[in-house]
Amino acid sequence: MKKSILQTFPLGFPWQTQDPFLFCVYHLDHYPKGNENMGPDPELLEGRNLGNDFTIKDGWRMYHGHTVPGFPYHPHRGFETITIVNKGFCDHSDSLGAAGRFGEGDVQWMTAGRGVQHSEMFPLLNTDKENPLELFQIWLNLPKRDKFTAPHFKMLWHEDIPIIKEENATIKVIAGNYRGTKANDPAPNSWAVKPENEVAVWNIHVNTNVTYTLPKADTEVTRTLYFYEGSEIFIGDKKINPNFGIALDATQETQIRIGSEKAHFLLLQGKPIEEPIAKYGPFVMNTEEEIQQAMDEYRVTQFGGWPWPYPDNVHERDKGRFAKYPDGHTIEKS
Repeated sequence: MKKSILQTFPLGFPWQTQDPFLFCVYHLDHYPKGNENMGPDPELLEGRNLGNDFTIKDGWRMYHGHTVPGFPYHPHRGFETITIVNKGFCDHSDSLGAAGRFGEGDVQWMTAGRGVQHSEMFPLLNTDKENPLELFQIWLNLPKRDKFTAPHFKMLWHEDIPIIKEENATIKVIAGNYRGTKANDPAPNSWAVKPENEVAVWNIHVNTNVTYTLPKADTEVTRTLYFYEGSEIFIGDKKINPNFGIALDATQETQIRIGSEKAHFLLLQGKPIEEPIAKYGPFVMNTEEEIQQAMDEYRVTQFGGWPWPYPDNVHERDKGRFAKYPDGHTIEKS
């Protein structure tokens, strides 16, 4: 019998991924109470390298933010971002004029395609209690034929995302098909659109002291299971500690014995695109010449410019969850 584990590796920042995925990062920040500007009190910012604060200090980071934590405007081209916000909120603004506030389980799926600028800020909305943030951002590649597709912004609201409750596990089906339950449609030009590519993004929570069986895929795909919270687990006779990734053979089921704490996993799976990859920061193309072209075009066009008043744009504190699309259509959530 073949071993289901192909490789294990420690989880860094970002996490190691396999084709068709390019990048995955896990943000867990225990932000304090917010001030009137939806950021930490100024005295809490002393001693931080503001604008490039990736060191966990007091349990949280400011990233590239100076007042509000997060990522002020920056460009992308040639791939898609899938942003899963399990706790806290993300304020999105982009060069298409689209905007949104999403969180508490919502997912944003954005196709950068031929080029877009966006900002992702983490407003500290609570003034009377702490503002924890738990967020995954995943980069899914686009094949050469779709690198220059039109940018697209899509929300998957948590009320609409399929959640499967099994006897000992809960599975949030963000992309793909889990035991016959299909996720909501991804962005229209995504690699995930075609079922034969078997792209899957599942957030899996399993109870203590049980055995969970991960179903096999229908075709040959890459599959990585990220064990990001819990105590030890066992796959066969191999013990695996939390904060490890596991590359699995997706052609067979994988039985996972859970230890004394609930185990939380993120699964990324898909058919490899198997094309050359050239990367430079926020640009992902097929050749170095295309990367240079992307940089030249961004310098000239700014991918449509920036229609918002601030590079670290945040929305009003009392604004609920919402999405404003480039055509002006707006959806308001509670």
